[in-house]
Amino acid sequence: MAHPPAAAGEPVPATPGGVPAHVAIVMDGNGRWARQRLLPRVAGHRAGMETLRRVIGWSAERGVRVLTVFAFSSENWSRPADEVSAILRLMIQALMDEVPRLADAGVRLHVVGARDGLPEELVTGMVEAERRTAGNERLVLNVCFNYGGRWDIVQAAQALAARGEPITEAALAGALALAHVSDPDLVIRTGGEQRISNFLLWQLAYSELYFSDRLWPAFDEAEFDRALAAYTQRQRRFGRTPEQVQAAQVA
Repeated sequence: MAHPPAAAGEPVPATPGGVPAHVAIVMDGNGRWARQRLLPRVAGHRAGMETLRRVIGWSAERGVRVLTVFAFSSENWSRPADEVSAILRLMIQALMDEVPRLADAGVRLHVVGARDGLPEELVTGMVEAERRTAGNERLVLNVCFNYGGRWDIVQAAQALAARGEPITEAALAGALALAHVSDPDLVIRTGGEQRISNFLLWQLAYSELYFSDRLWPAFDEAEFDRALAAYTQRQRRFGRTPEQVQAAQVA
């Protein structure tokens, strides 16, 4: 049964077994994984694509309703030109190869981020992938590509201003690029770094954070389950006291 998304910024109904409804992942460590193996950085990105395919399956199996991944940030354009070109080609190829699988698996794909300046072939592939998977309900997959949290807030404010609407919290949240889903419950960052790196700055206000030392291509099912298990041990208060939370759970 499909579950309608909660309003942006509000908690969603509990999932069976305390599984987070919305998991967001900063997929960090592809380059370092490749360097450790004396491989070109693009080999790490290819290996990272394989990990993402597995994580999509694990998420659907465990009852996660929304999976959001940080694939390419607006700051990544500053990387070496050959690496950027390789990432763009990988994304084009992934849309060709993976979308039929996603469609068959009941996954609805959204590619989130600025599309200005992207290759026409890539933009066309994004549009077609979203169209082909639009009716799926098992899992929503948001791929943040050419995305930045600051960009997201600015484009939302600009959209409201262009329509002549007052800029309120609710209105701004509704104009963000991920307004079609609830805010992330759990954010996983791989690669050992402990920062957000301009990812979903508005939406992560009350998300639980899990930092893994695993480089993204080495992120396995056991580590994914450890992250989910850590989430079940957190008490999400949303500004309330622990006593208020406990009273609400009993009621």
